[in-house]
Amino acid sequence: MDSPSSSFTQAQSSVMPSATQEVSTPVSEAWWKEASVYQIYPSSFKDSNGDGIGDIPGVIEKLDYFKNLGVDIVWLCPVYPSPQVDMGYDVADYCDIDPQYGTMADVERLIEGLHSRGLKLLMDLVVNHTSDQHKWFRESKSSKDSPYRDWYIWRKPRYDENGERQPPNNWSSYFGGSAWEYDSASDEYYLHLFAKEQPDLNWEHAPVRDAVHDIIRFWLDKGVDGFRMDVINFISKQDGLPDATVKIPGAKFQWGDEHYACGPRLHEYLQDIGKILKEYNAFSVGEMPAVQDPKEVIKSVGESRAAISDAPSVDMDHGDGGKFSPHKWEMQDLKKIVNKWQTFMYKNKGWNALYLENHDQARTVSRWASDKPAYRALSAKMLSTFLCFQSGTVFVYQGQELGMANMPADWEMTEHRDLETLNHWEELKQTTGSDAAVLEIARKEYQLKSRDHARTPVQWDSSTNAGFSAATPWIRVNDDYKEWNAAAQVAKPDSVFEHWKSALALRKELKDIIVYGDFELLDEENDDVFAYARSNGVQKVVVVCNFRDREIPWSPPVDLHSGKVLLANNPEVNLSQKTVNLRPFEAFVCQLH
Repeated sequence: MDSPSSSFTQAQSSVMPSATQEVSTPVSEAWWKEASVYQIYPSSFKDSNGDGIGDIPGVIEKLDYFKNLGVDIVWLCPVYPSPQVDMGYDVADYCDIDPQYGTMADVERLIEGLHSRGLKLLMDLVVNHTSDQHKWFRESKSSKDSPYRDWYIWRKPRYDENGERQPPNNWSSYFGGSAWEYDSASDEYYLHLFAKEQPDLNWEHAPVRDAVHDIIRFWLDKGVDGFRMDVINFISKQDGLPDATVKIPGAKFQWGDEHYACGPRLHEYLQDIGKILKEYNAFSVGEMPAVQDPKEVIKSVGESRAAISDAPSVDMDHGDGGKFSPHKWEMQDLKKIVNKWQTFMYKNKGWNALYLENHDQARTVSRWASDKPAYRALSAKMLSTFLCFQSGTVFVYQGQELGMANMPADWEMTEHRDLETLNHWEELKQTTGSDAAVLEIARKEYQLKSRDHARTPVQWDSSTNAGFSAATPWIRVNDDYKEWNAAAQVAKPDSVFEHWKSALALRKELKDIIVYGDFELLDEENDDVFAYARSNGVQKVVVVCNFRDREIPWSPPVDLHSGKVLLANNPEVNLSQKTVNLRPFEAFVCQLH
């Protein structure tokens, strides 16, 4: 699960930046601030054995691809044994590998292959909850007297005025319905913030924390460089588990994040983990959903904690009724979010993680820009430019560097595999009596926001199944793969891949300005153009992005006449006039002299 706000934590490292800053800033240098991260969703990355599912040997085949792109860290989504209810985020054993992905020996080969290329590996660690098939939960559920009973959060039912049994509180699950599942054998409910097959661990219970620490040490001893920790700020729940404030009138269940997002003991738990990471010179990326207040985030991402957090822009098109309710995003929303997090983190010695796509977010060319043939490459390059020159550590999701798009609008619901989407669809049919108009609105929202869009197989070439697999893939390959694929882009001038490669390289070349400099939003009131400046006090770089599919006359608030264009998605950028006519989805990076 991924959502609005994430953080990146780093234990002390012996690796130091290769250059010193020309001008002192509030920001201390660290190698991970200069790094970029490539996220792999293994089921959809590359299938090596012809079973239609991506695997670890498939990742190993592409090690030189990562090196060519210019990333520094590879983040591997869960590959542990799992019933796959939520695509591996329901873990049944933290210290083994699911056979569909490979073996422990494959992981060891992956680590060796990355390290030999100067790259690092992040493993995904999912410890807010387990699978209901994990031995801990099976033991916990077996008896109220089980020594594992307190490893999970069990509560007695409540009863309404009619004597009907009700869940212990009104919290909703992120996947629909109540966050509580009734167990008739013990007449108690267990908490699951996600699927009912994903029971939440009870972090108040010391043996749970000890077990998680053992898991962390197990993988660090294998040579893993760190972890991406799933919804890590949900692990501390408020005492008493009180009812959520009613924010959706008429709904039986309500979002309860006020009672578990950054709970009372979170920072204590994170400090314990940080001590272990420090022993190994390891680092972690911690996902922090449902946190909007920068002051709360800085507790986890201040300089003393060496951590980073991303701006919560990915949910700005969510309506009042949740992710799949309509809401048109506005440029002013994006500007306020980016400006808030960029400036606050810089002034308070925090750090941003920068991402637009991941395994839980739809493709940005389709969602924020345009995937029409005339504009798709321009859109993908514009979004890359927009992201890569902000302050923070850049995250690239597989296929994003190729401009991969959402699934076609004419695909049927039968093509979907995502639990979140399918549960919402079934719940909507039941609650509306399959109202055609309501279902059509939902279909349009799925077309923009379903997690399945990020999970179609990576398009490697124009051969059968886009070179992903010799077998029928577990999820359908996008119909556009013959034109949009890696083979058609790598080493091809003006491709989306090469633009990403250039952007990542330029970011490192100008790290004194881009990585460590300050941020200034330009032309704040403009609803079409997102422009910002980065400066280290001596040098300044201006980034300009037209988010529209039409030409926009733009009057720069700074003098660009003497500027040198370092990167652009259109040839011949003309800065000689007072008004710059920005072409559809035009973007460029300009260094002022």
